[in-house]
Amino acid sequence: MKLVRFGAGQWGILEGEMIRETDGPAGNPTGHHLDLGGVTLLAPATPTKIVCVGRNYLDHIREMGHDPDLPKEPGLFLKGLNTLAHPANPARPDQSGDVVPYPSFTELLHFEGELAVVIERRMQKVSEEEALDYVLGYTCALDVTARDKQKTDLQWVRAKSADKFCPLGPWLMTSLEPQNTTLRTYVNGELRQEAHTSLMIFPVARILSYISEFMTLEAGDVVLTGTPEGVGELRPGDHVEVAIEGIGDLHTRIGHKPA
Repeated sequence: MKLVRFGAGQWGILEGEMIRETDGPAGNPTGHHLDLGGVTLLAPATPTKIVCVGRNYLDHIREMGHDPDLPKEPGLFLKGLNTLAHPANPARPDQSGDVVPYPSFTELLHFEGELAVVIERRMQKVSEEEALDYVLGYTCALDVTARDKQKTDLQWVRAKSADKFCPLGPWLMTSLEPQNTTLRTYVNGELRQEAHTSLMIFPVARILSYISEFMTLEAGDVVLTGTPEGVGELRPGDHVEVAIEGIGDLHTRIGHKPA
């Protein structure tokens, strides 16, 4: 089942090109039906926090020049709520979604395509065996990173949490097997990243259980599960597509850098 968030914050179930409106995420039908092409899509989550996993694919660890030994536990960081950016609507060529600003403070903006998880209900100290029962759905994410500031700043706030640095969408898929799909990232139509999610060092269930041991995950929270190898530079005007089999495609434009 595909869940969409649209308009002024309504939710619905996407069936073909028609949205059956509900009274909340995975809620009850309201009786209203809308055409997908007639709405503006929103990021399919209303988080209190965005938790991200770094170094969750071995080849990405190697390409970044880090210790090739496998990490013993997930390495986490946060992105601010200001980073959430809305997706383009595949049924509306006139709607490009949010444009990610190219900040004046960086000279090296990078893309990182990722599988994202949206939480359905409060999750606290949940076992790995039960963790996926707390998932509302899965979607595509673009973790935009100011790579030069990630290397020089004491913390990753500027590098990871500038405005619109987390495009999300276009919708949630509720029935995905998170360790059995393929993620691809394209920049201006050129394939730059491709990896099967079975290659994650820490599977999604382990990540969620680990986080819930010390941080309560609330309904609507977002967890980004790491990026594979192939990350690279973005330039003003670039078009980025994160495509995950079984979900769909997230399209994002990069804005022009201030003079």
